[in-house]
Amino acid sequence: MTDDTAGPETRRPDAQRPAGRDESPEEQADRRWAELLQEVRVAQTGVQILFGFLLTVVFQPRFTDLSDTDTNIYLATVVLGAVTTGALIAPVSFHRLVTGRQLKPQMVEWASRLTVVGLVFLLCTMASALLLILRVALHNAVALWIVAGLVVWFVLCWFVLPAWARRDGTGSRER
Repeated sequence: MTDDTAGPETRRPDAQRPAGRDESPEEQADRRWAELLQEVRVAQTGVQILFGFLLTVVFQPRFTDLSDTDTNIYLATVVLGAVTTGALIAPVSFHRLVTGRQLKPQMVEWASRLTVVGLVFLLCTMASALLLILRVALHNAVALWIVAGLVVWFVLCWFVLPAWARRDGTGSRER
């Protein structure tokens, strides 16, 4: 067992500790799990609202007026919404099925990966839903360009900026 997993009275002196928080792997896993749950709650709320609206579209009178292309976009959007919902709810199921087996650090890693997968599928769901809505509203090819711009914006906000901050933060700690 390393000094990091020992109790507070047996941990390494400050001079030997790596920079960062003074927490055991179990404490770190508990903190990371709580943070992940908060993040997933935000994403799940948006997905549930979007998915709920998607499920009602098929029952609207104008649904039968959609072109075959728009119907196919709708079907793809609903499937993507279902996949997104599954990926973002998966951490809860994962936690429930492995609780009490001393696997929290591994569980947090898997739940984090599932959340990132869920965010990727959320991006696809949002793009698909926006494409359908803008095609119906605008009746022209401008819809595709608007959606492309929005996808770039989502990728920038959700993935590029965090990756840049992560890289920049790593570099500043090494100085």
